[in-house]
Amino acid sequence: MKTGPIPVTTSPIDTCPSSCPLKNKGCYADGGPLHIHWNKVSNGERGVPFKEFCQQIRGLPTGQLWRHNQCGDLIPKQPRPSIGGTKEGDPDAIDKSLLGQLVNANKGKKGFTYTHYDVLSPGYTGDWNRDAIKKANEGGFTINLSADNLDQADKMADLHIAPVTVLLPSNTTGKILTPADRTVVICPVAADKLESCAVCKLCAMKDRKAIIGFPAHGHKKKSIDRFLQIME
Repeated sequence: MKTGPIPVTTSPIDTCPSSCPLKNKGCYADGGPLHIHWNKVSNGERGVPFKEFCQQIRGLPTGQLWRHNQCGDLIPKQPRPSIGGTKEGDPDAIDKSLLGQLVNANKGKKGFTYTHYDVLSPGYTGDWNRDAIKKANEGGFTINLSADNLDQADKMADLHIAPVTVLLPSNTTGKILTPADRTVVICPVAADKLESCAVCKLCAMKDRKAIIGFPAHGHKKKSIDRFLQIME
C-alpha cells in the first residue's frame, strides 16, 4: 500500500456526501479489491461500532501517524432524540458530536483525512461544515479539504479553515500554480519521490501553505480525466 506501515481506516459508503462529484461516478474505490472491502464495511460484515473505533484510536502510541478513510468520508449528522420527537439527520452536514469524539480520541496522535463535504456554499449547511472542520483542525485532527479543480482549491484556501488538496489530470507533471498563484505540490508518493505516506507526512500537516495535488490514478483514472475536462 502507498500509505506504508501506518493504521488506515475505512468508513461506510453512506458517509460520502452528495456534494462529492465522484460519488458513484469514477471514485478510485469503485472497483477492485478495495471496493470489495468497502462493501463489506458498508453492509456491516467488517468493522466495529464507532465507540469501539474511538477506543482503538485512543490506544494508538503517542505520535502515531494514521490515515482516516482510505474510502468513505466523515460521518453525517445523525438523527437524535429530542423533546417532542427526534431531530432529523442531515446526510450533507458533518456530525459534530461524533467528529468531536474522534478529535478527542486522536489527542497525542497524528490522524489525518480528506473530505468532500460542502464548505463553499452559503447558508446553514456550509456554515455548519466549515465550523466542524475548522474546530477539528484546531483540535489536532487534520482534515484536508478536497478540491476538484484549481479554482475551487483557491476558494477553499481562502476560507483559512484547513489545508487543501486538489484532484489533477492523470498526466500532470511539473510546476503548478493556481489562478491565485498558490503553489501546488504533486503528492511525492504519487510522483514516486517518496515510498509512502508514512515517510512523507505532508497531508498530516494542518498548517502547510502548499496545496497537495493528486493526479488521477487507478483503474478509474480515465473516467476522472473526463470528469476534470468537464469541470474546466
